[in-house]
Amino acid sequence: MNNLYKVGLYIRLSKEDEKCGESESITNQKSLLLRFVMENCYAQYSFFVDDGYSGTNFDRPAFKQMISDIEAGRINMVVTKDLSRLGRDYIGCGEYLEKYFPEHNVRYIALTDNIDTTLDSCNNDIVPFKAIMNDYYAKDISKKIKTALITKQKDGKWVGGCPPLGYMIAKDNKNKLVINPNEYWIIRKIFKLALKGNTTYQIKEYLNKEKIPTSSIIRGIRGNSKMASLGIWNTKTILNILTNRIYTGDLVQHKRQKLNYKVKKIVPVLKDNWIIVPDTHDAIIDKEDFIKVEELLNKNKRIKNKNVKRLLDGLLYCYECKHRLSICSPRKKDNKTYLVCNYYRMYSKNKVCTSHAFNYDILEREIIKLIKDKINKLDINKIKLEITKYLDTKDNTNIKKIEIEKNKKINYLDKMYLDKLDNKIDSDMYERISNNIKLEIKEIDEILELKIDNNQNIEDKINMYLDKIDRELIIRLIDRIEISKDKDIFIYYNFCNH
Repeated sequence: MNNLYKVGLYIRLSKEDEKCGESESITNQKSLLLRFVMENCYAQYSFFVDDGYSGTNFDRPAFKQMISDIEAGRINMVVTKDLSRLGRDYIGCGEYLEKYFPEHNVRYIALTDNIDTTLDSCNNDIVPFKAIMNDYYAKDISKKIKTALITKQKDGKWVGGCPPLGYMIAKDNKNKLVINPNEYWIIRKIFKLALKGNTTYQIKEYLNKEKIPTSSIIRGIRGNSKMASLGIWNTKTILNILTNRIYTGDLVQHKRQKLNYKVKKIVPVLKDNWIIVPDTHDAIIDKEDFIKVEELLNKNKRIKNKNVKRLLDGLLYCYECKHRLSICSPRKKDNKTYLVCNYYRMYSKNKVCTSHAFNYDILEREIIKLIKDKINKLDINKIKLEITKYLDTKDNTNIKKIEIEKNKKINYLDKMYLDKLDNKIDSDMYERISNNIKLEIKEIDEILELKIDNNQNIEDKINMYLDKIDRELIIRLIDRIEISKDKDIFIYYNFCNH
């Protein structure tokens, strides 16, 4: 009779089971099942092994292969060490034991649980209870692991997988991030472009034009999309970098989590429930610069003409309804550009507002004139702080801190050269990264020179920069501009009342 059975010997071991000891090992299970087939003289048998797969679901490669063999008639008996090896999801186990296996004339045996579906035994009657207990065990293990991870996160320890671009895991501590000397310059370049008022689209265009490598190219990671595989930047990646507080030295974790212990689907966690521990690692970006970029992103949020960089993009609002004013595309008949109230455009039939049509070019000239008039009327001390911030890329950072930063970059250059000699990086990568670091060192020298040279009067500096008002200065000085239906202009400055 035993020759009639074609046996599938199924073995499963998850990472959690592995921690329980040798009793659950692949070798132990295989030895036990092999002894069973030899003692019972089963001539036809096959092993199906899922190593490192959870029992909370049945999406396992070896298990699916075994089911495929059952469908093809190559297997009519399934044997496992115990019921938990088949699975820990009591609903799924019940489906297979009560429906699938009987419908396909498959005999199931769990050796240590004394379960055999061909026998009329009380052990078979308690299978549902065993399945529930196995399910509870998986839930309990999942809860303990989750608690342990959250505890580590609250202690400021990195528990993620691949660190973000610009960082790497410390060699002597897997729970600590350190700056990656081969990548950090890319992050600083992105933030520097953002601080100049560039949108994520404009930054993306610059990075692709300059052929600055993406993380997938640098780290040799196969991207999920064709664009990622080709090393092409996209606006979503840029936005994720510019809004990632981890670059300020603060560890931000628990932003996503699994839906539950049975479902692999990842869902976002409410921002209020993120785990944030400040100052756990070296910062790539100053906290003040990060806050400035956050403000700029909000102003650049709905810039319509991405290819055209307008001086007042993201700053224009309707005085009456407080909604944004869009800068329309130039008209074909006269190439003039006009503003329009977004609220009016959406609900023009309801007459909730008016169009606020305004020639943009005239407005821009008027705004520049008003800014100059405003500053000339102010006490110079009231705007000294804002202009100083504009002139100094590192704001009020003292000279000693800047010199330390310069020494770090020189050390990075030395390390890069040693990596090149050891063939850890190729010549092209060395040239690209070293040139960027040298450029940053040059910028630091210029900042040091500016800080040391205090002979130039602040009024002269202001007048010099007022002659070339650009978007970078505009967004530092102005919070928002409101235009009334009568074409009155209201400017709200960052440094004083309007």
